[in-house]
Amino acid sequence: MNEEEIDGLKSGDISRLEMPWHQKLLMKISPGWFMNMRAKKLGLDYKKVDLAFKLFRDAKIHIQPLSGVNGRGFIMFIDNKLSLWFNQDGDCFKYDGFEMGEYDGGEVTVFDGIQK
Repeated sequence: MNEEEIDGLKSGDISRLEMPWHQKLLMKISPGWFMNMRAKKLGLDYKKVDLAFKLFRDAKIHIQPLSGVNGRGFIMFIDNKLSLWFNQDGDCFKYDGFEMGEYDGGEVTVFDGIQK
């Protein structure tokens, strides 16, 4: 996807996307179905796309760096009631578990210092 296509998506203008008209129509009338179709084409389990969409659709997310022994990870708080824990494993992060309870607001500037 090029910069022009990304700008078009951000503005809601899908006419700039380089894809067949029927895919654009499907994207507009049923984004969830479109994403499932794209996931299948890419070899991604579409059930993960469904679950992610359901989990994050209306969620308020806070992220906090993980401190501790290795300190290479983060905690994602969802609606200040569910925390998902991730630890670094080589060049990616792996899910490490969850906790439930009442949490304070997280740090929304956690990624501000990251350089591209």
